[in-house]
Amino acid sequence: MRSCLFSLVLFLATLSGPAMAQDGALTVVELFTSQGCSSCPPADTYLGELAQRADVIALSFHVNYWDYIGWKDPYASQQSTDRQKAYARQMSLRYVYTPQMVVQGTYEGTGSDRGKIKRFINSAKSIAHVPIDVTVGQDTSLDISIMAKPYLYNSSDTFGVWVAVYDKEHATEVKRGENNGRLMKNYNVVRDLQRVGEWKGGTEDLRIPLAQLTSLGGDGCAVFIQSQSTGQILGAANYNL
Repeated sequence: MRSCLFSLVLFLATLSGPAMAQDGALTVVELFTSQGCSSCPPADTYLGELAQRADVIALSFHVNYWDYIGWKDPYASQQSTDRQKAYARQMSLRYVYTPQMVVQGTYEGTGSDRGKIKRFINSAKSIAHVPIDVTVGQDTSLDISIMAKPYLYNSSDTFGVWVAVYDKEHATEVKRGENNGRLMKNYNVVRDLQRVGEWKGGTEDLRIPLAQLTSLGGDGCAVFIQSQSTGQILGAANYNL
């Protein structure tokens, strides 16, 4: 009798419990950094370590608002700065800063605070996950296949499908500014970010010409679904170009 009752409790828990991420789900970690920021190198190093994890997509977004203090970051862009500012609005932050890490578009903290970021990555595993498959077709297109998950779709929100093209590693000799004389190593440096479609809860198949994505180069790309209103990432995939 006790065994039957225990089995019933387990069964009911599977029906009423929160939606959990599936095995193999990838967590997106975004580092907002700058070669002109003396506090950033430890976070850059940590992002390089996260990039080696099979369960994490680690991306480095270089912002341009520190370029004025003596060193112009060659990988900085207004697009990266705008993305960080969008997170600040969604998370009700009063300012942007470096180094900042954003985990699954949901949690944020100082990028060099390894303990906090590790906890965020563990927490992100409980976010419901939309499976995404990415391949490169014979016609040199990026083929994106997204599985239907209608219970995760909210019609009052917009869920964009994004592709981030990145270079796996750069080493730069910084000759001015706060990091003058240092050899800066940056990992998974995002060179381009494009919104290529919209997910509406059903199966979505997208075909994007690689030439549209790789004009600035790129060793790999990350594909993810992201809420426009909250910034939360619901699914992600990684592909080596």
